[in-house]
Amino acid sequence: MGKQRLAFLSDFVEAITRRTRGAPGEAETLKALSRPPSERIKAACSVLMGRIGDASRVAVAEQALAAYAELSPDEKQAFFELLRDSYGVVPDQIRSAYAAWEKKPDADAVAALFRVVEPARQTLLRRLNLAPGATLQLVRMREDLLSAIREDPSLEPIDQDFAHLLASWFNRGFLTMRRIDWNAPAAILEKIMAYETVHRMQGWPDLRRRLAANDRRLYAFFHPATGDEPLIFVEVALTTGIPTAIGPILNAPEAAAPVEADTAVFYSINNSLAGLKGVSFGNFLIKQVVAVLSSELSNLRCYVTLSPVPGFARWLSSQTDDRAVALAKALSDPAWQDDPAKAEALRPEVEAIAARYIVTERTSANLPPDPVARFHLGNGAQAHRLNWPADFAPSALKAAHGLMINYLYEVAEIEAQHEAFVRDGTVAHGAQLAEALAR
Repeated sequence: MGKQRLAFLSDFVEAITRRTRGAPGEAETLKALSRPPSERIKAACSVLMGRIGDASRVAVAEQALAAYAELSPDEKQAFFELLRDSYGVVPDQIRSAYAAWEKKPDADAVAALFRVVEPARQTLLRRLNLAPGATLQLVRMREDLLSAIREDPSLEPIDQDFAHLLASWFNRGFLTMRRIDWNAPAAILEKIMAYETVHRMQGWPDLRRRLAANDRRLYAFFHPATGDEPLIFVEVALTTGIPTAIGPILNAPEAAAPVEADTAVFYSINNSLAGLKGVSFGNFLIKQVVAVLSSELSNLRCYVTLSPVPGFARWLSSQTDDRAVALAKALSDPAWQDDPAKAEALRPEVEAIAARYIVTERTSANLPPDPVARFHLGNGAQAHRLNWPADFAPSALKAAHGLMINYLYEVAEIEAQHEAFVRDGTVAHGAQLAEALAR
């Protein structure tokens, strides 16, 4: 490390320490902290990995995250490259620790090996997380990283470290579920509107309708480290019978009195923070909501989704067999959207091909290609009924030709169906899909 770099680090540490203990010297402090953010964050990371006191470490972590927030996209890319190149593992240390373990495979040798195989950036991220409000800032940082990886896949090892730590920090034991109603803080309500992406809201009246107490519910998971930031939320409609289209749910007038519903419909599930991609909350949330609703509403007999099928149109367009090609061509003509007779004529083929897509089609990882299907089937639900046409929103027509599906959550069957899906890839499905597969 050059003399100039050492001098800057020394000034930086002194500035932070001076600020932490309230000592005089504001001019010197401002000079050190007014350097370009790309320099400050490099210095802060270097200091964090050294030997400093706890109070100074918190202050340095805060300065590091403040500097990160000022970085340009190109500077963020350079910072991620720094994490990749300078905060990984040291191969010679791994070889030495492994040789020691082979010679004497006791607990001390295992601990020594563990210390050197963990990339240094995991320690750095833990120390950055000491700053007030750091957890949410690191989640946002990972969102930036995921975007950077699309341009530079060599940054992928950094994401493995983020994913490992976030999975621990956002363990189910730390989460709390809250019912969100119209009396919730405005900041939370604004976030719910902003984060709803399945069926976007058109303003405050739309949100108020979705929170109406007589026939609607909305539940969200929160984490103590992220405050009033909803991590995932599910919107529920209380209905009589299983719905076959989204329009009647989104456009239904508000019920004047509590409905005597027999069905709880999970019609929109939203993961709020892109930086928490891969951290699973939904299975816990749905199961907890089922437990709460069943205890509060004794008339409920059925728990079901009305879910999009976002990968169907893309998959259909990639198929080469005559039957799928013919259906793709027919659906590409929008005439069926305004002609119920044409739609009815197409329905048997749509159901047959869609049942194949959900039940029998597999990726190279032996999983259903549809992400929503993977989510619900992995939670132990049954692919119960295909609904077409069920959603005429432009985005739904583009992604799925208007197709939707009900996934059924039968409490007594959830665990067995979950195990069968995980172990053997078995897709539990209802009679309608079974009949469509036979066509």
